[in-house]
Amino acid sequence: MGTTRRRIVVRGMVQGVGYRWSMAREADRRGARGWVRNREDGAVEAVVEGDEETVDALVAWARRGPAGAVVSDVDVQDAPPGRLGAFEIRP
Repeated sequence: MGTTRRRIVVRGMVQGVGYRWSMAREADRRGARGWVRNREDGAVEAVVEGDEETVDALVAWARRGPAGAVVSDVDVQDAPPGRLGAFEIRP
């Protein structure tokens, strides 16, 4: 089983609701690697890496987000896998 990496951009009411912290907790729980950050345009961006099942599960989670988030759009793009470390929250 190979490594899958996807870049995810989540739009809607996703800043100020604990989205990044919740995603990091979910990624840690599933053993994913990567990062998540708030963007200046109000979206949340993440790069998630792991086995395909893990990455797919995090993409599905991103479409819902934590309680309090209102997700209106999720853009998912495949990316070439690399050597990401433990999942982190970036500024």
